[in-house]
Amino acid sequence: MTSGPTWDPGQYLQYADHRTRPFRDLLARIPAPPAPAEGLRIADLGCGAGNVTAILAERWPAAGITGFDNSPQMLATAEREHAGPTPGGGRIRFRAADAAEWAPDETYDVIVSNALFHWVPGHADSFARWIGALAPGGVFAFQTPGNFGAPSHALLTELCESPRWRDRLGGDQGRTHTLDPADYLARLVGLGCAADVWETTYYQLLPGEDPVLEWLKGTTLRPVLTALADDGAAREAFLGEFRELLRAAYPAGPDGTVYPFRRIFAVAVKP
Repeated sequence: MTSGPTWDPGQYLQYADHRTRPFRDLLARIPAPPAPAEGLRIADLGCGAGNVTAILAERWPAAGITGFDNSPQMLATAEREHAGPTPGGGRIRFRAADAAEWAPDETYDVIVSNALFHWVPGHADSFARWIGALAPGGVFAFQTPGNFGAPSHALLTELCESPRWRDRLGGDQGRTHTLDPADYLARLVGLGCAADVWETTYYQLLPGEDPVLEWLKGTTLRPVLTALADDGAAREAFLGEFRELLRAAYPAGPDGTVYPFRRIFAVAVKP
């Protein structure tokens, strides 16, 4: 959603079921807004490939839903696969926007964001602006990764800062802009909302060869892959080193590889 890495929708969707489960869990905790179902206006901030936007249409089939993202690759997939009228009488559309600057130009009943805010510095400073664009009784809800102390991310940071890679990759990789759950709660309550904030760790059993690497290639590794896009040899060398580190940290078992993943959730209702 923020500018920077080049995205690969196919790689991102490789583990689509695992990636959408936290969003479905978030959606289950979102109360119905007071507006009539056929008039609901919903914003999906950081919609990516549109697969989560389509899940919103399952929940509210008569709503007008707009997905926002700044990745041309993701938006192209979203437009192709999910844009247009829905069977329930609603409509899904997509627009280019950057979460760091997005200011709603209409009133919404629900603003939702899935696995975005760790990419957006200062995102919590925008909460007042976004909640201000909600109708009375409207809902602001999000989930964001909270696993940046995990071995996968710590190893990535160490590798990027190693002598071989520091000049090309050091400094920015593996960083996070996610706050602690208590900080999100304080922000949302401070804005006058009734807020529900929680966290969950999913013990994901990933199939296939080197699945943690494949998972990270869809998200966390995007800045690295973008930085090395014009140097295939360097890209493969980096991935080879990182692969061996991940194999040691996340050994494969007879049924797959366990990859624990902590997520932070919040649902805030405007008075």
